[in-house]
This record gives sequence, C-alpha cells and structure tokens, in this order.
Amino acid sequence: MTPLDLARDVLDRIERANTYARSRKHRFRRRSSAIRLAVLAMSAASTIILGWQDLNVWTGLAFSLIALVTVTNTLEPFFAWRSRWVLMEETQYRFYRLRDELTFYLASRAPEEVDPDTVAETFREYQAIWDQLGSRWLEFRQVADRSG
Repeated sequence: MTPLDLARDVLDRIERANTYARSRKHRFRRRSSAIRLAVLAMSAASTIILGWQDLNVWTGLAFSLIALVTVTNTLEPFFAWRSRWVLMEETQYRFYRLRDELTFYLASRAPEEVDPDTVAETFREYQAIWDQLGSRWLEFRQVADRSG
C-alpha cells in the first residue's frame, strides 16, 4: 500500500470504530436513563402510597414497590450502563480527535509527502484507544461480577 492508501485505511478503521462506539453509547445511555426513571417513579409511588396507612392493599403495594426499587437499584451497578455510556463517550471523543488529526495531516500535504511513519504512529494510537477501551470494559465487568 502507498502511504496515502495506508492513511485512508486507518481513517476508515477510525470511522468504523466511531460508529461502533456511538451505537453502544446511545444504547447504554437509554438503558441507564430508563433505570433511573423507573427507580424514581417507584420511589415516588411507594412513598405516596405509604402515606395512606389505613389502606392495607395500598400499603402492601407500597412495600412491593420498595422491594422493586431495591432490585432495580442493584441492576445499574451490575450492568454499569452509565459507566459504559460515559466510556463510549470518551472513546468516541478520542476516535474523533485521532480522525481529525490524520485528516488534517493528509489535507496539509501532497500525496507523495505522506510519511508512512506518521501513519503508522496514528495506527498505534488507534490500537491504544481500543486497548484502553477493552481494559476499562473488563474493569467494569469485574466490578459488576464482584457486586453481583
């Protein structure tokens, strides 16, 4: 491959990585938000219902909701959706920055002036981003395994 073709290949890999991180980020944000809203709704409902002490059915329902809140609150640390969402946000930022640096480098040079070592360094940074993502992902899962 020519250095320019190599650089374009690295850019394509970065774009695919960003697409992956973006889709995961959106999924984790939605799940994290849904859990938080569910906990909020159940907490509010159970508190209101507990205020009606003379209704045994409602009191039982309130205690059931409190139990559901407890269960739901254990899901967030187990799945770590918020942490993974933030991780994907950071990863996407790093991929965008790397893409911008390489795009600027290519735009500011003639094709025959593209240095293969600079492209190789960009690819090493690309791999380092994936390595860090994988390591931190495993950390989140290990914490979830210990808490579950």
